[in-house]
Amino acid sequence: MAYQSVNPATGKLLKTFEPLTKQQLEDRLAVAARCYETWRHKTYAERAVILAKAAKLLHEQVETFARTMTLEMGKRISEARGEVEYSSSILAYYARNAERFLAPQPLNPIAGEAHMESSPIGVIFAVEPWNFPYYQLARVVGPQLMAGNVLVVKHAGNVPQCALAFEKLLTDAGAPAGLYTNLFISHEQSDSVIDDPRIKGVALTGSVAAGRSVAARAGQNLKPSSMELGGSDAFIVLDDADLEHTMPWAVWGRMYNGGQTCCAAKRFIVVDSVADKFLEKFTLAFDALAAGDPLDEKTTLGPLSSEGALVQLLGQVEQAVSNGARLVTGGKRVDRVGAYMQPTILADVKPGNPAFRDEFFGPVAMFFRVKDEEAAIALANDSDFGLGGSVFTKDIARGKRVASRVETGMMFVNNLSWTDAELPFGGIKDSGYGRELGDIGIQAFVNKKLVRYLKADAPL
Repeated sequence: MAYQSVNPATGKLLKTFEPLTKQQLEDRLAVAARCYETWRHKTYAERAVILAKAAKLLHEQVETFARTMTLEMGKRISEARGEVEYSSSILAYYARNAERFLAPQPLNPIAGEAHMESSPIGVIFAVEPWNFPYYQLARVVGPQLMAGNVLVVKHAGNVPQCALAFEKLLTDAGAPAGLYTNLFISHEQSDSVIDDPRIKGVALTGSVAAGRSVAARAGQNLKPSSMELGGSDAFIVLDDADLEHTMPWAVWGRMYNGGQTCCAAKRFIVVDSVADKFLEKFTLAFDALAAGDPLDEKTTLGPLSSEGALVQLLGQVEQAVSNGARLVTGGKRVDRVGAYMQPTILADVKPGNPAFRDEFFGPVAMFFRVKDEEAAIALANDSDFGLGGSVFTKDIARGKRVASRVETGMMFVNNLSWTDAELPFGGIKDSGYGRELGDIGIQAFVNKKLVRYLKADAPL
C-alpha cells in the first residue's frame, strides 16, 4: 500500500513514505504492549496532563496543522482550522471528564453490596480515514488514552503527513514511547495486527466494505470492535419549514468538507407544497459556489481528496443519469487543474436506480419530492444506511416526533450541528455499530467488572 501526499488542488506529489517492514511493525507493537503495562496504572490525573497538553498544542499551532491538512487532502483552510480546534476540544473534554465517566457505579443487589468498575483492556488498533485527518484520530485518542488503553493507528494512505503530525503532537505533549503509534502498513499487515494477541480491540471508521472485512477479522479473534461506516442521511423539509433558515443548513449539510462527510445531508426529501421553491433556491446556492485554491479564504468550493475520488464520483453520476435520474445542475468536473467537481443535484431517482441506495461521497445531492410527512419518513427509512439525518419544521414538537421515527443513530431538528464532544456519534444498519464521543464513547474498550461483597454462608 502506497503512502503518498498528493495535493488534490494541483495534482502535485508532495512526499512518499515507505510501509513498515515486518520487523519494524513487530518492534512497534512490542513497544506499545510494554507501554500499556505502565500506562494502565497511571492515575486519571497523570493521564490528563498529557491529553490536556496535546489539546493546548493543537490550539496554539492551529495554522500549522490546518495547512498540512489542506495541502494533503484539499479541505478549505477555514474548515481545516475548525477541525483542528474541534480536535483540541475533544482531547480537553476527555482530560476533564474521563474519571467521572469511568467512576465505579454502585448497584443494589438483594443482599450485600456491589458495584461495577471500569478498567482498560490493552492495546487498541484504530483504522482511520482521510476525510477528517485529525478529528477522526482525536475521537479515539481522547477516550482510549484516558481510559488507560494505548493505541496503534493505521491512517489513510493519502494523509501520511497528517498522521505523522498527530503522532508528533502526542510525543511533544509528553506521551511515553508506545502510547500512540502511527503505522504505515498494508492491508495484509493490518490483518496480522488484528490477529496479534497483544491487540485487544479494533476501532474502524471507513467504508462499508472495509467495515465488513475488519469486523469479520476482529470477530474471528473474539475481539471487541466499533464500526463507523458510511451514510446516506435524509434531510427532511416539511411543509411548514422556514426556508430562509433551512437553506443555509441544506447547502452546508451537503457541501461541508466538499461533501466528503459520512454524516452529510445526501438525500433531500421535501414535501410537495414547498418542493419547487426549495429546489430553486438550492440550485441557485449550488451554482454560486466557485472553485478555487483551498488555501484562499475566499474560495467556496475546494477539490475532492484525490483524482481517484473525482473519477469515481463522476462515474456514479453518469450511471445514475443513464438509469433515469434527471441532472438538475452540475455533473461534470470543473475546467481547471485539480480534482474539482461541479456541485451536482440529481432528481427523479427511482428505487431501481443504483443511485437510490448508493452513497455519494462528494458534492452530489439527491432531491426527492414527497406528498406529506408520512411519505417523508417512509422514504428516509428506505435506506441501507442509518447514520444521521435531520428534519426542518417550525413546530419543534412535530420535529421531535419525526426524529423519533427515523431509523438512524443521530437525528437533528432544525440543524445539522453534530460537532460537539458531548454528543455520541454513530449509526445503525450499514452505517455500523458502537458510539464514539460523549460519555458512551469511553465505554467501548473497557472491562466493566462486577464486584460484589456479601457476608453469607456458602450454599450447600
